[in-house]
Amino acid sequence: MRLLTIATSLAALIAASPLAAQTLNVASAGDQNMVDYVKDYLAPMFEKAHPGVKIVAVGTGPGDAGSQKIYEKLNAQKGATASDFDVVVIHQKAAGQMVKEGLLDKYTADVDTARLATGDSSRNALGTDVSGYVIPMFQSQTALAYNADMVKTPPATFAELADWAKKNPKQFGYNGIKGGMSGVAFVAGWVYAFGGDADRLMKGPYDVATKANWDKAFADLKAFNAVATITPGNAGTLDMLNRGEIAIGPVWVDMFYSWQADGKLPPNMKLKLISPGMPGQPMYYSIPEKSAQKKLAEAFIALATSPQVQADGIVKKFNWYPGIDARNLEGKLDKAAWDKLFSDVTPAELASNGKPFPIAPYFNDILEGYEKKVAN
Repeated sequence: MRLLTIATSLAALIAASPLAAQTLNVASAGDQNMVDYVKDYLAPMFEKAHPGVKIVAVGTGPGDAGSQKIYEKLNAQKGATASDFDVVVIHQKAAGQMVKEGLLDKYTADVDTARLATGDSSRNALGTDVSGYVIPMFQSQTALAYNADMVKTPPATFAELADWAKKNPKQFGYNGIKGGMSGVAFVAGWVYAFGGDADRLMKGPYDVATKANWDKAFADLKAFNAVATITPGNAGTLDMLNRGEIAIGPVWVDMFYSWQADGKLPPNMKLKLISPGMPGQPMYYSIPEKSAQKKLAEAFIALATSPQVQADGIVKKFNWYPGIDARNLEGKLDKAAWDKLFSDVTPAELASNGKPFPIAPYFNDILEGYEKKVAN
């Protein structure tokens, strides 16, 4: 009996010890590389720093549908004592919905690295105020890629680009709003530049009458399209740039650098993030309101958003822009890595000209307006 009592007491002591095994469940929307990044890169680092902790990473699928699955799980567990997930990696659309419905914890005041993310996307998710609930994991950004041998002085603004395209017919190419989001981002940037009150389109509130102000912007875009080349999609734009069939086109920055690293784009290709800006979008780290491991989750996100991890993992491994302000990575990247990602688009340009997509109703209005007034 005494042995049993001792054994029971020892088991209780071990269970109460900081060394007792703990599991941190991380659910990630996005492609498989997002899950692999958590499982193969972040998890071993965090587990080494926190003995007895085990990271379990699961993926819910790419795109907004993956975030929707996370939303559905958290919504279904509203009445539970604890949710199945402790950290979630989600898209902007889902983040806004989850904040509105009280499914996320307001945690960033307890995470020191949150102060390093001061961009608009750390506060605004397609029109919803998400301040305190999210820290960007990375920023996915569009910009203009151009052939530096063919374009000695690239346009710096949308107005300059429109003039350049008239003088160089068919040398600018994009995919319209079909076949890839790089073209959609260009159209949104055009409306930001020429449609008036871009800040309202990004932050709201929504007013259905606003779209009446875009008629001239769409008419000018239709004229622009007449001297542009319509490409088959994101990859199609890069292919045509590679073959010299076009000289300038909008691309996703991470895709551009991955193609260049694989030898599918020549080294004379450069990037320009023109003013007043082009859209990109982040993925967010958030903590469910019903997480049973909030302090551990905060520590995990603090590590994942620290400058060195953002430099080594987000920038060097995946060619993404960091979720925290890029200027915080100076000195954390070797010169070659820094020059690769920031020589064409500087941290200051990224901070000023990296824009979010419009809030959902304006986004739908822009796509509808393009179909009716530009594509026809």
